[in-house]
Amino acid sequence: MKNVERLVAALKRLPGVGPKQSERLAIHLLRAPRGEVENLTEALREAKASVRLCSRCGDFTEREFCRLCADPARDAGLICVVEEPQDVAALERTRAFRGLYHVLHGALSPLEGLGPERLRARELIERVRAGGVREVVLATDPDTEGEATALYLAQLLKPLAAKITRIAHGVPLGGDLDYLDERTLSHALTGRREF
Repeated sequence: MKNVERLVAALKRLPGVGPKQSERLAIHLLRAPRGEVENLTEALREAKASVRLCSRCGDFTEREFCRLCADPARDAGLICVVEEPQDVAALERTRAFRGLYHVLHGALSPLEGLGPERLRARELIERVRAGGVREVVLATDPDTEGEATALYLAQLLKPLAAKITRIAHGVPLGGDLDYLDERTLSHALTGRREF
């Protein structure tokens, strides 16, 4: 059953999906009514065709600017740097941050071949260099890769005179922002410190 094996292999490439989970998902999809599978296929096709990166922050959007960058009530002098789009959603759920974001789409990880050139660091430097930014909050994950990324960005940003802060501890080391509760994230943002 080559087609089933191909489906399982494709599902296994999704983040957080292992061999058993990919088999269960494949069986579910094969048992599902044709209309349900077609809806999923069409939703994926439409999202892939219409969703792009915000030209300012790098979050996902269907327009030139995401809803946060387009919001005039947001504080454009305050930029929070995160690794992934789901981190923006996690921080927004706290309602503790009223600035704008910058999504790197990864973190430094030499073992996985992710060097500085694979991150959206150059775009961040350009935003800060353009002026008007008072503070850059480094909210990368508190794991080895996130800490290395924060150190790297701090070195790049120091000469640009913006205040550089790091989210406060209270976020468990080795954790991912999108798995934390709103209260912990809110406390981490409120108690951030200069980096």
